[in-house]
Amino acid sequence: MNAYYAFIKAIETGSFTKAAEELGYTQSAISQMVHSLEEELSTILILRSRTGITLTPDGEEFLPYIKKICNSHRELKEKMKEMEGLESGIIRIGVFSSVSCHWLPGLMKDFKVQYPAVHFELHQGDYTEISSWIKEGSVDLGFVNPKAVSNLNMIPLQDDEMLAVFPKDHRLAEQHEVSLKELLKEPYILLDEGEISEPLTIFQQNNFEPNIQYRVHDDYTIMSMIEQGLGISILPTLVLHRCPYHIVTKRISPSFARTISLAYKDKRVLPIASRYFIDFIIERYR
Repeated sequence: MNAYYAFIKAIETGSFTKAAEELGYTQSAISQMVHSLEEELSTILILRSRTGITLTPDGEEFLPYIKKICNSHRELKEKMKEMEGLESGIIRIGVFSSVSCHWLPGLMKDFKVQYPAVHFELHQGDYTEISSWIKEGSVDLGFVNPKAVSNLNMIPLQDDEMLAVFPKDHRLAEQHEVSLKELLKEPYILLDEGEISEPLTIFQQNNFEPNIQYRVHDDYTIMSMIEQGLGISILPTLVLHRCPYHIVTKRISPSFARTISLAYKDKRVLPIASRYFIDFIIERYR
């Protein structure tokens, strides 16, 4: 298995030297392990150059299969630990920033009261990335928007109303609520969440086209940009919880919300710690 892990780490870090440092081997040992894997597969997986390493076309084809082998090996080791109970389990979670800031810390704290030896590994991304991680086995479970996900088990947890967000001195800041049409001429900052965006979907359903000036992956960056008067946006209520920025939020007419759901592939084959944590989350939000 070492050759498989060496190959994955080399691709992740972009060099044999960095992979060796992270895995505790010499650079030559990593190179030899990758070479042995290439011999096993009868092909060249990686091209070496002065600027680093890149995957060959065959390397691109084999990469997802090698990832699955490594993930399955990790699951096997977790299963062995499961036989010892919940003494050293690792729960791997795919999560987007508002959930990781406002939900997960409390959930993890309360879960560790019951199972103090359990560890958490968080992978932060957008809806599309999280869905892919769950399907390939990089994470055990994840928080998603169900409209952006297919072929996974999903448990809806909470509806999260979408709000219009303005600078404090904006002309619409004094209104009780705003319409979608009133937002069209404003410079719009889009939160890029992968293949689906709740605000864009609502605009399209009403045959509207927002004036998108910026596409940003981080919601807190968007709030800072709004504070500086660079534009407006539509963000979920959860993102705006304990907001540290000088901005104004208004309800939108007609109102709409995203659904935050818990997603996983096959609960029966998950590590015991992850199965317990799924049940814990469902109980908490129901």
